[in-house]
This record gives sequence, C-alpha cells and structure tokens, in this order.
Amino acid sequence: MTNNNIQASSNRSCDAEKISTRVYPSGALTMLSREEVARLSDATEEVGGVLRQCALAVLNSGNQGDDAEAMLRSFEDFRIEVHQVNRGMRIDLHNAPGCAFVDGKMITGIRELLSAVVRDIVYFHTEINPNPYFDLNGSEGITNAVFEILRNARLLDSQREPNLVVCWGGHSISSVEYDYTKEVGYQLGLRGMDICTGCGPGAMKGPMKGATIGHAKQRTLPGHYVGVSEPGIIAAESPNPIVNELVILPDIEKRLEAFVRLGHGVVVFPGGVGTAEEILYILGVLLNPANAEMPFPLVFTGPESAREYFEEIDRFIALTLGEQAQDRYRIIIDDPAAVAREMVDGVARVRDWRVKVNDAFYFNWLLAIDPNFQQPFEPDHEAMSRLQISRDLPVHALAANLRRAFSGIVAGNVKPQGVRAIREHGPFEIRGERDIMHALDGLLTRFVAQHRMKLPGNEAYEPCYRVVA
Repeated sequence: MTNNNIQASSNRSCDAEKISTRVYPSGALTMLSREEVARLSDATEEVGGVLRQCALAVLNSGNQGDDAEAMLRSFEDFRIEVHQVNRGMRIDLHNAPGCAFVDGKMITGIRELLSAVVRDIVYFHTEINPNPYFDLNGSEGITNAVFEILRNARLLDSQREPNLVVCWGGHSISSVEYDYTKEVGYQLGLRGMDICTGCGPGAMKGPMKGATIGHAKQRTLPGHYVGVSEPGIIAAESPNPIVNELVILPDIEKRLEAFVRLGHGVVVFPGGVGTAEEILYILGVLLNPANAEMPFPLVFTGPESAREYFEEIDRFIALTLGEQAQDRYRIIIDDPAAVAREMVDGVARVRDWRVKVNDAFYFNWLLAIDPNFQQPFEPDHEAMSRLQISRDLPVHALAANLRRAFSGIVAGNVKPQGVRAIREHGPFEIRGERDIMHALDGLLTRFVAQHRMKLPGNEAYEPCYRVVA
C-alpha cells in the first residue's frame, strides 16, 4: 500500500494508459459507521450509471473536451465499486484514465474530487430522495434539500465573512477572453474574494487561476475555489484542476439554486447558451417582487472584443424582460479592477443587508425563488415544442420558459441523453412570439458564428434546435 492509500497496477501515467487501483476516500467519507458504509455500498448499485459517469469525468479533470459520449466510449471498460472494509470504505477503480495518476499514484486533488462525487451522489439517493421530510415537489422542500447537500459537502461555514463571488461564462471562449477572466480573478483575489464557478474549463477555470495568484500575494491562503456541477453536465465540463471544493447537485435547477444561495455576487463573462440560461435564471429570480429590496451585485464583463456580445445580450433582455431586468445588472467592459471593486462594494452591501434582516452569511435563505425555477425541466422534443414564449406572460414566467429553452439546447449540445434524442429524432423545435423568436434566432446564430457552442478543434457545429415563429 502506497503512502496515499492507493495501490495501482501500473506505474505508467499517460492519457492512453488505463490503471486499476484501490482508493481510500478523503474528506467527509473518512469516518463512517458500518451501517453508513453498507448503505453507500448498496446505493452504488442503484445509481451505478450516474456514479460511473461522474467518477470518470473527475478522473479526466483538466483534459479539455466537451463530447461526453466520446469520453464514455473511450472508457467503456471503466468500472467503479464501493466496498465496506474494516477501515470504513474503499473505492475500487478498474481501467481508470492514466492521466489521473503520477508514477502510479493518484493525484491528490483528483482523489478529493472523486471522494466528493461518491459523497454527493450517494448522499442524495440514500438520505434526501427517500426522506419524506424533503418534499421535492415543493419550493421549501427543494431549498432544504439544496441546503442539506451543501452542508454535507462542508461548504457552509458560519464563521466565514461574505466573500464568495460566483463566476459564470462559456467553456468555449477565445484566448483573449480567457486571459481577461484570469485578470478579473486576480483582481478579486487581491481583494480577498473567493471564487465559485461551474468548475469546468474556459471562463470557469480562468477566474480561479487568477485568484490563486492574488491570494498568494496577499497571503490569504488557502483560497476557496468552489465547483458546482450536476451529473448531466459534468462529463462535458470535467472539473478543472484548481477546484478544491466540489459539490454535485442532482439536476440543473438545484445546481442553479446552489449558486445563488451560496454566492454573494455574480460576475458573468462571455459564453454561449449555458451562460444565457444562467443569466435568465438570475434575472428571473431577482425580478420576483419579494427580492426587490435585496442587494445582489451582478456584473456582465469581458474584454473590448466582447463589447458587441454584451450589447446583443442587453438588447435581448430589453426585448424580453424589459428595463426592470436591465436595472439589476451593470456592464463593465475591459476593466478588471473596476469589476472587482464593484463586487467588493456589492458584497459589503449584502453583508449589511444580511445583518439587518438577520439572514445567514453562508446561505441566502431569504432569497425568494419561484417554483418555476426550481422544478426540474426534462428537455425532450415534446416539452421543448410546448414552451410558451410570449410577452403576454408575466415577466418571471417568460424568464423561466426562456431559461428552459436554453437549457434544452445545452442538453442537445453536450448531455448524452440530449445528444441521443437529437440524433434519433432531429432538432428540437422552439416556438413563440415572432419578435422574440427572431431575436433568439439571431442570438443563437451569432453564438454559432463565434464558436461558442463547441470547444475549438471539434467538428463543425450542427444545430440541435430549430426556431419557429
């Protein structure tokens, strides 16, 4: 047995090599009762497919690619098993990617991410889903479930001052945009801000990378680099190597809620349909009248080359959600320090507000989220074609349905189930009011032209959608 509790069958470590190994997990899984270990072992059979996919994704951490099906095909013989042993539990990996190892020893950060995957997926299926206390059909029950998952992942710290900035943006961005995200992260790190992202490459990696330098210069170590993902997306956006706190939520809606409950402000970088989905989600939540007085700093930013991109986003928001939505964010172009200062000032207002209303610093309990933004949306052809997209709807309902439309496109682009549905039945159809459909089609066309749908080097993008006025 090696020093880090791993015994591998090969000392070679390369992307093409496959290694079989035994891992004793870290973190919250290091001290378990025999009953807990037995439940974990039993649950891995029930959720074996999801667990296998997510484990494979973190074992590929740092490898750039967004074709989940291709990754799964490359490692068809990969298996993961959880066993009860005298020391608690053990994870057996068969034919794991060699890039997760150095000289036959698993990289420490990847071992931590793998432990997080087992912890979160099995915890939801053993402790949350079967528990009648968590009414997953009701708003309060969903929020409680999100809280319990985050608490179990040890992401909630009652002693920590508000300082967590959520950064959203595309996984497929230009080198200029990527360098800009690093500079913003650096400026945030210099000012003591921690970073939370979707944990993948591109605009999810850049802010974390920049913040590590800012934190190091200010000696505010260790920094917190929080990755929030879900099973459907993690295979296409494997965690980047900087993530040191990972949590897997059961679906995209709970993932989005985790972002806004955990974070104290949001910075949005250029991206594609996934970023548009996140923008519509946060604006739809903030437009709830119950949140009218609540401070929540929201900044859209990018280099000078991204000015037109955000002007297009701004015009689309004005057309669909109106001026009240535009009032909830600021657009700052090519000024990382100004972005950081805006976040620091905004987070200070959040802190003062939480003190005033007696809300927790570590979880935004008082943020009102409409059930339309919480109930899981399963994007199939029928559900996508039934979406009502019209300005006759209440603004929050329109935002919710636009968010679902973009979520469906994300599924058709990168999620294995969505990719298969498109291959078997053709593109999703999105129907709605003529002016909105015209603007949506133009926005999506520009995303394609700017290569925001797929990572560079992949095959030409074939749209998974058809816009119908």
